[in-house]
Amino acid sequence: MTKAADFNDRSLSLGLARVSEAAAIACTPLIGRGDEKAADQAAVDAMRTQLNKLDIAGVVVIGEGERDEAPMLYIGEEVGTGTGPGVDIALDPLEGTTLTAKDMPNALAVIAMGPRGSMLHAPDVYMDKLAIGPGYAEGVVTLDMSPSERVAALAAVKGCSARDITVCVLERPRHEDMIAELRSTGAAIRLITDGDVAGVMHCAEPDVTGIDMYMGSGGAPEGVLAAAALKCMGGQILGRLLFRNDDERGRAAKAGITDFDRVYTRDDLVTEDVIFAATGVTDGSLVHGIKREVGYVTAETILMRSKTGSVRRMIYRNPVS
Repeated sequence: MTKAADFNDRSLSLGLARVSEAAAIACTPLIGRGDEKAADQAAVDAMRTQLNKLDIAGVVVIGEGERDEAPMLYIGEEVGTGTGPGVDIALDPLEGTTLTAKDMPNALAVIAMGPRGSMLHAPDVYMDKLAIGPGYAEGVVTLDMSPSERVAALAAVKGCSARDITVCVLERPRHEDMIAELRSTGAAIRLITDGDVAGVMHCAEPDVTGIDMYMGSGGAPEGVLAAAALKCMGGQILGRLLFRNDDERGRAAKAGITDFDRVYTRDDLVTEDVIFAATGVTDGSLVHGIKREVGYVTAETILMRSKTGSVRRMIYRNPVS
């Protein structure tokens, strides 16, 4: 296992930005073209190519699925040149394949990197998630609270009315009862069709995004990616794995999880300092999407290091033939 002291996040961070940029730019010809699979494949291919240029001994711990389900960037795949530090990598080459295909907001290419053993090897199951921004004491909101209790608790510590709270929720039939309860409090709801990593990240900058809290169930792997982002930006996330059948419990056991009822905090999901990069594919609240002009494409990337709390926004203008 790589010691945290051996993980030179500063020198690796720019390389990580290049990885997310390459994935986002590869999607450019497919934005709004209605082909989700082609867009995802383009992002995967570009991200893998760039990862293999980095001087790391990387292992994908959050990826495109199990080895027999994903042709590239599968969980357990080794990436990098094989020299340099051993690292864990969590990635989503295209978070928002539908968003990209339909040219809708907040599609991102996302990747996080930390020392080996620093990230939960989350199985491909659902996770009940709850996130708020920075500046709050632990325990202000919990997964054991009802949705209305969470809104009331957050409003109380903010010194505002429930009507001044905005909650981000993934629009799915499974959330209909939760949405109805939230509406009964007077809170506003920002419904998103896809992209719950971005949804959680919105909580970290409420003055910019207008989002105070995120709640609902979504993919557990995306929960780890979101935790890596909040590790850098500040904020809290709580997650509890949800299982629909014995096959999903078996996946969790295979990943080394023994306590199926555990509530994970941000620092349980990501235990060491990490670096995180996200490049916009389509325009969104966090970063601008790919801009096309004659001879060039321009991408915007947010690059963050949890060790220093630094957040960089970078514009990359790349000539194309």
